[in-house]
Amino acid sequence: MYSQKLFATMKKFALIFVHVACASVLLTMACSNPVKSKLQGKWHSKDGATKLNITDKDFTMDDGEAIAEDYFMKGDTIFTSFQGNQPYTSFVVQKLDDHYLKLMGPDSIATEYSR
Repeated sequence: MYSQKLFATMKKFALIFVHVACASVLLTMACSNPVKSKLQGKWHSKDGATKLNITDKDFTMDDGEAIAEDYFMKGDTIFTSFQGNQPYTSFVVQKLDDHYLKLMGPDSIATEYSR
C-alpha cells in the first residue's frame, strides 16, 4: 500500500518536471530574437559610402558623421532614436542573411549592405 502511494507520487512529480522543462524551453525560444542577432555586426554599403555598425544596444550609421543611436525592433522594422528622443526613425529590413542586408531607410530608398 505504501509503495503504491510512493509510486503514484513519483509519477506525478515526473510529469510535472517534464511539463516545466518543456515550458521553459518554449519560453526561451519565444523570447530570443534571431533576426536581431543576425543583424548585429559591422556592415558597409555596396558603394562604400556608408558604414553601419549594429551592436546589442547601438545603431550607428556612418555616412560622414557617425552618431550612435538607441534602437529596438518590432517585427522586421528597426526603430532608432537619439538618446531616447521621439519621433523614432524607422528602417525596414527587406532581406537579411549572414553576409547580406537590404535595408529600406526613412526616405524609402533601399540600401544594400554586406559584411
